[in-house]
Amino acid sequence: MYRQSMPNIRIRNVPEGLYRILEAKAAIEGLSLSDFVRAELELAAMRPTHRELRMRLLRRDPIHLSPTAADIIREVRDRD
Repeated sequence: MYRQSMPNIRIRNVPEGLYRILEAKAAIEGLSLSDFVRAELELAAMRPTHRELRMRLLRRDPIHLSPTAADIIREVRDRD
């Protein structure tokens, strides 16, 4: 049976300091550098981008708080 290989990603020009940090974190986790970076990429891919998050927030209905923060601050100041 023919098994299709997974695509590869090559990252060029990784600063030495970043490489060492990733290598150390991989060792702490008991993973190879490739496995550690792949797991971190999976986590990053699941998080919304700033643009996606902004769009989600813009689609939501605004929340109106009562009393407002300003009202509470005024009330506390007036007590003193």
